[in-house]
Amino acid sequence: MATIGLDKLYYAPITEDEKGEEAYGTPAQLAKAISADLSVELAEATLYADDGASEIVKEFQSGTLSLGVDDIGGEAASTLTGAVIDDNGVVISAGEDGGQPVAVGFRAKKSNGKYRYFWLYRVKFGIPATNLATKGDSISFSTPTIEGTVLCRNKPDTKGRHPWKAEATEGDKKVGEETIKNWYESVYEPNYAAE
Repeated sequence: MATIGLDKLYYAPITEDEKGEEAYGTPAQLAKAISADLSVELAEATLYADDGASEIVKEFQSGTLSLGVDDIGGEAASTLTGAVIDDNGVVISAGEDGGQPVAVGFRAKKSNGKYRYFWLYRVKFGIPATNLATKGDSISFSTPTIEGTVLCRNKPDTKGRHPWKAEATEGDKKVGEETIKNWYESVYEPNYAAE
């Protein structure tokens, strides 16, 4: 079903243990969302045998997330890009900056009034783009865009896989109400029935 909206853009800081496995901090609102464009790169290989394709493998390699937002506050800019806030509350960006990866969550409204929820488990952002223009005869808004690379997380789930995205659709028979209700309380962890 088509989506007709986007809101509730959150991020959660990531800390890593000595093995590089992630632990997620408490999610915080990033900004008001204007747009979210996610493109995915796949690693692909084809094995030919007996004069034809015998096996085809397609695996997630990385993705690009481009977020259009109303504003990126100082705290979020510091976490996402590595910028520093000085003693006067001014955000200082330096050539040596490099933010830590974060998890990013948001939801998209569907045409039936329900929502599709997302968590991207590991996103490394670059410096936000800023577009400014002088005010002329009409008013036009200038808003920042920030782009990040989406990666698989280091920490394996209970099946030994390294997820890059979690997605749940409100109203789906298999998605419990508690899952949706608690979506922004913490970064969603895969939950598999014991085998």
